[in-house]
Formats: sequence, C-alpha cells, structure tokens
Amino acid sequence: MSQHLDAYPELERDLNFYPLGVKNPTVLSPVQIDRYNDHGYLFPIQVFDDREIIEIREYFDALLPQALAAGWNSYEMINWHKTCRGVYDVVTNSRILDVIQDLLGDTVILRHSHFFVKLPGDGKRVSWHQDSSYWPLSRSKVVSAWLAIDDSTIENGAMQVIPGSHKAAQIAFHDSEPEENNVLSQTVRDADRYGDAPVSLVLKAGEMSLHSDWTLHGSDVNQSEQRRCGLAMRFLSSDVQAYNGWNAHSVICRGQDPTGHWADHARPTGEQVPVKDNPESSMNDLVDSSGVGVDSTD
Repeated sequence: MSQHLDAYPELERDLNFYPLGVKNPTVLSPVQIDRYNDHGYLFPIQVFDDREIIEIREYFDALLPQALAAGWNSYEMINWHKTCRGVYDVVTNSRILDVIQDLLGDTVILRHSHFFVKLPGDGKRVSWHQDSSYWPLSRSKVVSAWLAIDDSTIENGAMQVIPGSHKAAQIAFHDSEPEENNVLSQTVRDADRYGDAPVSLVLKAGEMSLHSDWTLHGSDVNQSEQRRCGLAMRFLSSDVQAYNGWNAHSVICRGQDPTGHWADHARPTGEQVPVKDNPESSMNDLVDSSGVGVDSTD
C-alpha cells in the first residue's frame, strides 16, 4: 500500500509538536506537565470514585443497546454529547476540565467525543497511528483524554503508546491492509523505531490517561471475556482552527472563542440517540470529501 507524509496536502497545517502547560497549574504538578511534554502521555489520573464510575457505567450500559438498535456499531458512538445529556455531563465535568486547563490554559474547547467499545471477540485492533495525522486542524495542539469506563487491561486491549514519538511530529504512514482488521485506515510501520519501548496504559475504571496528538499509539485485539469501554475527549484552545467543517460539533467548556470559529453546543435537554441516516448526524466529521474515514480511535 502507498506511503504518505500528509493526509491533507491541500491544507495549510502546522505539523509540529508544541509543548503545553501553564505557569501556575492547579491540579497537575510541574513534574507531571514536564512528563507529558517529554514522553507524550500521562497516566493514571484519578477522576471518578467507585460510586461515580458505576453510575456512569450503568448509564452507558443502557445507552449501548440503543445505539446498536439504531444501526450504529460499538465504534461509532461519536459526538453524542450534542444529543445525550449524560455524555455532555461527563465531557464537561469540572475535574476533567481542571486537568486539561493546566495544559491548555484559560480556554478549553471540546472538539470531539468518542466511545471506544471493544467487545469480547470482536477481533478489531487499532494499528499504530498519530491522531494529528487524521485531523484537518491548523495546529497540532490537541490533548486527548481517555476515560476508562471499564477497567482497561492488557488482556482486553489497553491502549499502548510509544514514549517520545511525539517529538518526531508527522511520521510517514501507509494505508492499512485488510488483514490488519484495523478500525482505522492508517498504519505506521515499525513504530518502535520512533521512541522507547511501548507502554500499556492500564487503567482502573474512573481513571484517565492523556496523550499528545502526535504520540504514536494503538491497541491490540480484546482477547478477554471482558468489555473494554473508554470515552475519548479531544480538547484544544482557541488558537487552533479546523477545516472541512470539523468545528461543527464542539463545546466551549471554559473561557471564550473570540474568533467565533468553534460551535458551542448547549447541554441537551434529554437523551436522544442520533439517527444514523440523518445528514446532520454526529458521524459527519469522520468522512473527508472523498468519503474516506479519517478520524482516530483507540
């Protein structure tokens, strides 16, 4: 398959890594911020206690069968913060935003949310990739937060990262081969060439990991009898802009967007599963103008 250096050569994108962090963080320590910038990831971060995450899991347990009945698969529950109040309340939770604000500063914008649900026996993996390679954004200053709704273990396909790989910024990738059974469409070959040995981000339910949009990461097949569900949230600040309509699903969680570029969806009044065939569906930003899926998952 073909090798590529840029998924969007027609767009003006700054394909560099930018260290993040504020001078006076309130939750993260300066050591943790340095670790994030040096290694490209940070984990584990405790967000919810046992009682709270059980409530969130029970909420998701009720939501998933509705999604499947509506024709979505377990990897397609994307941007449901726009229509489901329970999802909105998680992605705008103050404890999550406090952590993100220590990296991004006063303005925190949620661009995208995505449930990643590896069901036992589904046979799917996520090949090594970089998030920024998929995203038509002007600058690579996105923090991906991954909240474990179920325990995330090596056996059920925990995310893995290549420490230090973010410093290389854009790395050449290939179109994924069918036999990879990749949820995505890009594969970085020989990923361990670009950093240290892979690290598995093993998380207890209620814990969160963070990774840079340039950090090489992926995950193996779920080989256990246990589901692995996580909620990924992509946060950025207002100095980043989007192309191809990728600013349509956002929430300005803190601060303000003086440019007016980013949508600011209000808290939903209830719970509504998106209609899959609706052209305004939450899946729209998964597809580029050629109809090729371009979003990133784990």
